[in-house]
Amino acid sequence: MARATRPRRGRSRRLRQCFGSVISGGSSDPVPGSDLKPSWKPEEGSISHRVQRLAKYRFLKKQSDLLLNADDLDAMWVCLRENCVIDDATGAEKMNYEDFCHIASVCTEQIGPKCRRFFSPSNFMKFEKDESGRIAILPFYLYVMRTVSLTQARIDMSELDEDSDGFLQPREMEAYIRGLIPNLAQLRDMPVAFIQMYCRIAAHKFFFFCDPHRRGKSCIKKVLLSNCLQELMELHQESEEEVTDTEQAENWFSLMSAQRICDMFLALDKDMNGTLSKQELQEYADGTLTEIFIERVFDEHVRRGKIGGGNTREMDFESFLDFVLALENKDTPEGLTYLFRCLDLQGRGFLTTADIHSLFRDVHQKWIEGGNYELCIEDVRDEIWDMVKPADPLSITLADLLACKQGGTVASMLIDVRGFWAHDNRENLLQEEEEPEEE
Repeated sequence: MARATRPRRGRSRRLRQCFGSVISGGSSDPVPGSDLKPSWKPEEGSISHRVQRLAKYRFLKKQSDLLLNADDLDAMWVCLRENCVIDDATGAEKMNYEDFCHIASVCTEQIGPKCRRFFSPSNFMKFEKDESGRIAILPFYLYVMRTVSLTQARIDMSELDEDSDGFLQPREMEAYIRGLIPNLAQLRDMPVAFIQMYCRIAAHKFFFFCDPHRRGKSCIKKVLLSNCLQELMELHQESEEEVTDTEQAENWFSLMSAQRICDMFLALDKDMNGTLSKQELQEYADGTLTEIFIERVFDEHVRRGKIGGGNTREMDFESFLDFVLALENKDTPEGLTYLFRCLDLQGRGFLTTADIHSLFRDVHQKWIEGGNYELCIEDVRDEIWDMVKPADPLSITLADLLACKQGGTVASMLIDVRGFWAHDNRENLLQEEEEPEEE
């Protein structure tokens, strides 16, 4: 076995830069202080309130001082590479438990006791081992970075949590995102005039996925463990070569995506009153969504407002963000729950064959208007039943759609003629995707 040569520190900085793309790996150890909740809330401005805020500040400051900083992480990466062995077969840098303990001692001498908690026997056992009982140093280092990153995020969010209840309100989440912008490479050049709107759009995704009951506040623990935070941290990547236009468009938190959402809303808002009518929303996605679906969206997800008077409902920007998030995340439980409420025409909690027939009738009409071949609605209905395989053969529930793993496809078939076309041509589309690989 060959000992690894002395590394350069730049590698660890590069790993931290790309850290967002691996934030979902590693352990889900509880964050220090995550269970801190006040048993009572003193009056605003009182001595008790000020003492509580001071105690909270000192507690969070203490937790922050226990974290490894950038130089500490660099030093740990150097220690790991200097004291590991290189696998002759794979070239991977690895360490056995004896190396692990030795590196712990070296790191403690150079960095201090705050790094000691990462080198526990239980942590070593979390990682995959080869036949010689060795673990790779890279996954371990990424685990350390993830733990440090999540703990720092927990501290930052707790500082913004004014009532210390473990939840963030929209303005507090927007403030957290605003504080991240200077540190996210892909957002540094954001126009100042767009920052407020960007934070509003970005924060909304956290509440769509982390506040399912729409209480207006999102649990910090849930935010930390959500895919939304991982997606946001992917914007750390600096090199334009690393991030394609497609990846930027697919990342809700990218500047390109936020501008796309704004441009889309402004283009739909023909009368420029700041809200969307049913007729205006009908033009979304080139008008491929069915009228019955748009009607159901307004019935279930649009609050009755003052604009227009009478019984007129108009969709505001927040409701539009929910609408877009649901359609772009149809395969997630949150997106499918949003759509199921629209599909459930009678509000009974399940769909019958009559519901499927009513929903697909509009899709069928658009399908024929597009010059496609004639099809039988009953055949499509039977195909949907075969795809879902509901527990009750007479009805389809939300649980059935989630369990079948094709709920997003089924929803697309029932609300969007383009979604049905994609399903009908799935084999040709799959073949087209595979052809470049064959060349």
